[in-house]
Amino acid sequence: MTSRPLQSFEAFDAIADGLVARHLRGRRSLDMLMYAASALGDHGVLWMLLAGAQAARRRDQEWRRPLLRALIGLGVESAVVNGPVKWVFRRSRPVQEGPRPLYLRTPRSSSFPSGHASAAFFGAALLRDDDPAWPLYYAVAVVVATSRLHVRIHHASDVIAGAALGAALGELTRALVPLHPPAPPPDAGG
Repeated sequence: MTSRPLQSFEAFDAIADGLVARHLRGRRSLDMLMYAASALGDHGVLWMLLAGAQAARRRDQEWRRPLLRALIGLGVESAVVNGPVKWVFRRSRPVQEGPRPLYLRTPRSSSFPSGHASAAFFGAALLRDDDPAWPLYYAVAVVVATSRLHVRIHHASDVIAGAALGAALGELTRALVPLHPPAPPPDAGG
């Protein structure tokens, strides 16, 4: 017997999948974009590339800390989300009926939460510091996260939970490892 909260998630997921199937899937240009976004999101590669590009654009000498924070943070976020968090939930992925329009690697891990969505919003949170292009990071995060629903690798609730978890972990990391460490207190001894 399925619990009532789980039934609610399943109903929501079915509605979201039906909307995507009717209005978005099967459009060649959109399929190409979503499959590409999904593939680039594998293993956080896109976010590592964006962190490297951001570091290369920095004109000051302070490029190492944000780059290392992003790269190490993405590794830790991935290990946490794709390890113990997914292990706890062990949710089955959506069933793909028929061939996919484009090749896509299918993960063997649990469907809940979406690791792509988590990494996307985690990466966007870290990369936004001191960067006027920060809205673009969130726009890319939305595309990567929704690509997982479009390509039918995740349920809608997986994507939403992954995005929320990634955003929360990103804010926690920003608080624990600020881009600019606090200045030492002034010498009171004078």
